[in-house]
Amino acid sequence: MTAFTHAIVRPPGANFAQGLTSVDLGKPDLGLALEQHARYCAALEQSGLVLTRLPADDRFADSTFVEDTAIVTDRCAILTRPGAASRAGEVAAIEPVLRSEFERTHAIVAPGTVDGGDICQVENHFFIGISERTNAEGARQLAAILAQEGFTSGTVDIREVNGILHLKSGISYLGDKRLVLIDALAGHAAFSDFTIVRIAASESYAANFLRINESVIVSAGFPQFASRVRAFGYPVVALDMSEFRKMDGALSCLSLRF
Repeated sequence: MTAFTHAIVRPPGANFAQGLTSVDLGKPDLGLALEQHARYCAALEQSGLVLTRLPADDRFADSTFVEDTAIVTDRCAILTRPGAASRAGEVAAIEPVLRSEFERTHAIVAPGTVDGGDICQVENHFFIGISERTNAEGARQLAAILAQEGFTSGTVDIREVNGILHLKSGISYLGDKRLVLIDALAGHAAFSDFTIVRIAASESYAANFLRINESVIVSAGFPQFASRVRAFGYPVVALDMSEFRKMDGALSCLSLRF
C-alpha cells in the first residue's frame, strides 16, 4: 500500500451551493460545510499528512473538489481536463502548485476529458472509469501517460451504472488486495483478481472512503461498513460528509494525496 505524506486541499467558497449536483438532498449549509472540511483536514493531519492549504476560490463553485483536477502519483502529476465545462479553469488554478511539487507533469488535452474522481489507483495499477465526465479519448491519453511512467491500467465503463457519477462513487481500495465495491460493479471482470468486499445498497455512499497509511477514513452514518472495516483490523475515523454529499462530493473528492 502506498505511503502518503502530503495532501492538497481547498475549502468550499462562498458560492459552494451553486455548484453542480445530480442529487436532490437540499441546499448545502456553507457554515457547516466549512466545519466539516476543517474536521476532514484535521483527520488527514492526524493520519500523518502535511497539508498544502489552498485558499477558497469563488470563481469556481466546485473548486473544493480538488481531486478532479489531477491524478497524483509517486512518480508524476497528471493534469486532467474535467468533463464539465464550468470546471475547466480549476486545472489552471492548481497547475502551479502541482508543478512546484512534482518534477514531471503531464496533461490531458482536447478532445479528451478526464475527472480525477473516475480514477482509482490500486498499487501500481489504475482503473479508469468511462463516464459522463471521462470520455474514451481521455482514458486513452491517460493510459498512455501511465504506461510511460511504468504503471498499468484498464478501463471500466460505468455509463450504464445507475446512481454513481464517478467510478470512485462505487469503488475504493482497502489495501491487502481488498476492493470495496457496490453491487453494480462487484461482478465486473476487471476486479476478478481481488478479494471483493460488497457494500450494502443502503450504505453505498460509504463505498468512497480513504485508506491513509494505517487508518481508514469513512463517512459517518454507515455503521455496518465501519464495523466491517474494523473487523479487518484497520483503525476507523468517521466524518460527517452531509453537506458535500448534497453536491455529489465524498471523502476522496476533497484532497489530492501523494
